[in-house]
Amino acid sequence: MENSRRDFVRKTVLGTSVLSAGGVLPGFSAKSYARIVGANEKIVVSMMGVNSRGKALAKNFALQENCEVAHICDVDSRAITACMEAIKDKQATVPNGFGDFRKSLESKDIDAMVIAAPDHWHAPASLLAMQAGKHVYVEKPCCHNPMEGEILVEAARKYNKVIQMGNQRRSWPNVVKAIEELKRGAIGNVYFGKGWYTNNRGPIGTGKIAEVPPWLNWDLWQGPAPRKEYKDNILHYNWHWFWHWGTGEALNNGTHMIDLLRWGLQVDFPVRVSSNGGRFRYRDDWETPDTQVINLDFDKGVSMSWEGRSCNGKNIEGSSVGVMFYGEKGSILIPSGNSYTIFDLQSKVIKEVKEQVEIDPRDLSNPSEQVDALHIKNMFDGIKNGAPLHSDVESGYKSTLLVQLGNISQRVGRSLNIDPANGHILKDNEASKYWSRTYEKGWEMKL
Repeated sequence: MENSRRDFVRKTVLGTSVLSAGGVLPGFSAKSYARIVGANEKIVVSMMGVNSRGKALAKNFALQENCEVAHICDVDSRAITACMEAIKDKQATVPNGFGDFRKSLESKDIDAMVIAAPDHWHAPASLLAMQAGKHVYVEKPCCHNPMEGEILVEAARKYNKVIQMGNQRRSWPNVVKAIEELKRGAIGNVYFGKGWYTNNRGPIGTGKIAEVPPWLNWDLWQGPAPRKEYKDNILHYNWHWFWHWGTGEALNNGTHMIDLLRWGLQVDFPVRVSSNGGRFRYRDDWETPDTQVINLDFDKGVSMSWEGRSCNGKNIEGSSVGVMFYGEKGSILIPSGNSYTIFDLQSKVIKEVKEQVEIDPRDLSNPSEQVDALHIKNMFDGIKNGAPLHSDVESGYKSTLLVQLGNISQRVGRSLNIDPANGHILKDNEASKYWSRTYEKGWEMKL
């Protein structure tokens, strides 16, 4: 299975121009690259946060021929053991386990850190990794709030490090082709894009204050977030639905689709954002919306919309997740997989491109391992020879910001006017309070 998977990645890389190499990164000379990673040298990585998605990523990184997973880091000692077991037959070396990822960053042997911890850790851990001289692969969203994203963009420049965000569809070959067709005018002038995500998530109940389990470092799990008492319904997934640590379905899954829409419509920052919805399905501790529609208008005469339904899994356009672009001559659908369909104005199929690789967008940890490997390969190319990243931190932050602005609009209960030059909220002091967050003392992000 592993050999066939590697063959797939190798053939796909050879067959698409999306992975072609470019010039060196700004601030780097040819000499600068000499020590980073030699032409035939393995990239040595440390994994931070390996309970679910992180464990899947660890397996994927371990399967890459030019990579070694050397460190496994998690505040849950059980997760370290499980991840080591998961990758033991995927590489020749046995990784070391760390309860505190900062100890891993002290190692000169580590080239890059992969971050799949909860959202409130993404930006602070990325910054610490770059300051320790490591490259970064950070799962979406790249930040918990807009200020953190701005800091990451500046940090990548200051420390001259590669930082790739995990919106992996940027590297899926047929998705790339769909965006290329869109830009070449396959459906004429494109003026609207719609994205969506649906699921049937159950209730999380009302949490009770409980004793911290012996396998958990609760203090380090909270890290940069101000301290709260441990409750029995937060770990390991429900933190997504608490504003204190998570960012809701909008950034959990909406980031992927908003990123495709922004990519296809060729826009950066909006002029107006609105959001409607709420927590409707169950009465429990869930704080973020389980039903949400975010609308964004841009000054070049285009708009986009994202619909999230966490607790009603009815498909849209036959897919639980996807995007549709609408133009003057027709529409283009990119559903859950590495495929796309072009329609004319009468909904007749003009072209259909399919991929045989099976993808399950409702798989919480590993929906698309084979094509996701191409995103990892692109990051490695960026580290080794300065190839352009498919999702560098600046691009990743712009897409993350769009859904963050939607969440801010939702929380203040009104639409927001936005500066199209930088994405900042205009003349709304209440909304602007959500641009950053309060940190636990000593954990503030500082360049």
